Amino acid sequence: MGRLHDLHIEQGQSPWLDNLRRGWVTSGELERWVDRGVRGLTSNPTIFQKAIESTSDYDEQFGDLVASGTSIDDAYWDLVTTDIRSALGILAPVHESSGGADGFVSVEVAPSLAHDTDGTIAAARHLHQVIDAPNLLVKIPGTAEGLPAITTAITEGISVNVTLLFSVDRYAQVIESYLQGLEAHPGDLTAVSSVASFFISRVDTEVDRRLGAIGTPEALALQGRAAVANARVAYQVFLEAFSGPRWEALVARGARVQRPLWASTSTKNPDYPDTLYVDTLIGPDTVNTIPDTTLADFEDHGTVARTIDVDPDEAGSTLSAIEGLGVDLNEVTSLLEAEGVTAFTKSFDELLGVLDGRAAQLRS
Repeated sequence: MGRLHDLHIEQGQSPWLDNLRRGWVTSGELERWVDRGVRGLTSNPTIFQKAIESTSDYDEQFGDLVASGTSIDDAYWDLVTTDIRSALGILAPVHESSGGADGFVSVEVAPSLAHDTDGTIAAARHLHQVIDAPNLLVKIPGTAEGLPAITTAITEGISVNVTLLFSVDRYAQVIESYLQGLEAHPGDLTAVSSVASFFISRVDTEVDRRLGAIGTPEALALQGRAAVANARVAYQVFLEAFSGPRWEALVARGARVQRPLWASTSTKNPDYPDTLYVDTLIGPDTVNTIPDTTLADFEDHGTVARTIDVDPDEAGSTLSAIEGLGVDLNEVTSLLEAEGVTAFTKSFDELLGVLDGRAAQLRS
């Protein structure tokens, strides 16, 4: 047993792996991560872009798809769903042994749908039906247009990973969308699951830049503190939302909490500790989806201790102090959401372009 097992057993947090590539499936690497304590897996368009472009692992399947006349867009989804199905199989024992609480694998709808409610609903339904696994989470961006899609998906029994969350206010709206979906669901709720992916390191990157531009000693002293404070305030919102009579009525029907999932938890600033966004966000009923490099770092020298709610008042005071210096956190989180959608769309489009080029070479 190592630190990843300890996170779950001692602190009630589930460490997930934020990466997927075919070579990890075929080599047994993903199974080894699960043996070491990984309890779930997330993917996104950027992860698949890197995996497909940087290896030859997908060439044989892609060649067969091209030879059969499959379109480039459909070929992409065939490649992705093959990897997702393999990962779902490897994580299935975790899902079963946890009573459906863990062992999930996430696949994201096309990023171009981030501001298209109806398109997102249709894509979520399609992925849910085509992949058809109890431990699948369909990733839906937590944009304003994504909120009604989340409610519809949950109402229809589609388990959801809400992604690209930066704002505490938007996070509260996502929780409300989840609760409304559960309330509208016609039957037993035990098979419906959800996590809300709250992005961490990018908040520090942008806030630190703005504090650096202010340049006062007070501003510089607050660098590296916004992201953790933001997540800790979000955790208090989570605790409040999933308590009281409204929630208890849903629990009676088998409902599960929508766990906060800390995403983007590798440190971007080399001056910060490499396990900063793992060590400081540990607590019950949470998930941390961690890139493999940071997972290895945490296994080696991370600290297993409850930290998510060590001082809730201090977290709120930190955010107030940052805003008091002139950093508009609403502006920051809106910018980061827009940049996140753009980055995932760019990765998706670039990969389709690469696949189109490969297909042309194969045909010639």
